[in-house]
Amino acid sequence: MYRLKDFFISVYGLHSEDIPSEEILCAESNTELTLLTNKMQDSLAAYTFTFVEQGWLTLIFNGRELTLKPGDLYVYSPGFQITIVRGSSDYKSLCLLADENMTLEMPIYRDIIRTTYLPLVEWGEPVVHVPENYRSRLSKRMREIIEYQFSTHGFLLETLRTLYTLFLLDLTDIQERAVSCHKYSDRTAELFTGFLHLLPRHYIEHHDIAFYASKLFVTTTHLSRIVRQITGRTVMDYINQMLFMEASWLLQSTDLPLDIIADKLHFADQSSFGRFFKRIKGIGPKQYRMKK
Repeated sequence: MYRLKDFFISVYGLHSEDIPSEEILCAESNTELTLLTNKMQDSLAAYTFTFVEQGWLTLIFNGRELTLKPGDLYVYSPGFQITIVRGSSDYKSLCLLADENMTLEMPIYRDIIRTTYLPLVEWGEPVVHVPENYRSRLSKRMREIIEYQFSTHGFLLETLRTLYTLFLLDLTDIQERAVSCHKYSDRTAELFTGFLHLLPRHYIEHHDIAFYASKLFVTTTHLSRIVRQITGRTVMDYINQMLFMEASWLLQSTDLPLDIIADKLHFADQSSFGRFFKRIKGIGPKQYRMKK
């Protein structure tokens, strides 16, 4: 999948040597820049937090239209497919991106996963409306990251990770205060986040629900019911979207033959990979590659 460096080169026009960190990056954004992100949504391996400061932005999430307004924090996680539709001429936001691999390795990863998906679990959409008295705190954390990421600090990576952790702790505090009565039981939320904890590590080798259910010590029926209850999507939707993101990246950024890509993604053969890709995207992998 595309990493943060690829994203900033493509969207912000920066040169590789001008990007200080490949793990955590933050930037100010507007409608024009945000619309450019559509070309990488299929395969960006990063957690993204967009805090709207001014104007509005409309996007399609999970087949549903959402409009973000001042004070809204939108949380994007790898595996979800979104499309930015339009934004106001005065739209301004702060966008914090954290590399998926780095996030997976952090000791507080499970807390991060819970923080990231709490809005989806509790409200059915990945948006937190930040109370007015907390907005300056989140904004300050994000601007601190912007300030440090282009500095010559001797411990830049450690500093950025610390600031990212503080941002997540502040966000968790805001979320907990906003949720006075949890919509789902702790066990239901734990199983859902447990599945999302396993998915990035195993989706290439394991395309079946049974693997994830066994790791969580539940039946496939129970896991399927929980995921659909919370998100309206199936377990296979999640697995297929992650596979599609990786396939899109391999097709766009490498010249690997289709049979090698199929093998890398653990498909039985090139034909089954082709059918899978066409079912998700509407065109075959060869045609998709020719359009890049």
